[in-house]
Amino acid sequence: MEMKNLGNTQMFHVESEPETGVRVVLSTVYEALTEKGYNPISQIVGYIMSGDPTYITSHNNARSLIMKVERDELVEELLEQYIKNNGW
Repeated sequence: MEMKNLGNTQMFHVESEPETGVRVVLSTVYEALTEKGYNPISQIVGYIMSGDPTYITSHNNARSLIMKVERDELVEELLEQYIKNNGW
């Protein structure tokens, strides 16, 4: 059994979705959670961390939408927007 060389950094690459993909899903889910009275940040974080879709309301098809996007794509989009908005 071969051990990985822990001195090397792994490259992680996510294929970019069209702008209408992940961003629209996050926006729709955010709005649906807000409309139902949930804290959208807490609920989306809960979903990303656990993978449990019950953190997301089914209102306006939000749960089905978010499940069509890989969680790493959600994190990537959120991080990209955070960095962009903070001028890094």
